[in-house]
Amino acid sequence: MDELFEKLKKIIIEKLEVAEAKVTLDSKIREDLGADSLDTYELLYAIEEDLGITIPEDKATEFEKVGDVLNYLRSQQK
Repeated sequence: MDELFEKLKKIIIEKLEVAEAKVTLDSKIREDLGADSLDTYELLYAIEEDLGITIPEDKATEFEKVGDVLNYLRSQQK
């Protein structure tokens, strides 16, 4: 996998306290990784802090899978 995914995965593992094997591009943030709405916002805040990318609050509700977050992050790096 690429460097951005590895960084994202590390943040998810740390913030949601899940096993590395559970974090894939197809992992659903709420259903598979057990995040509630507060966890989701804390996760996105950590991503913003670590990667220096701003994620609008309305966008946060659109992320269903880890891959959705990764695609958004990639779109903001261009």
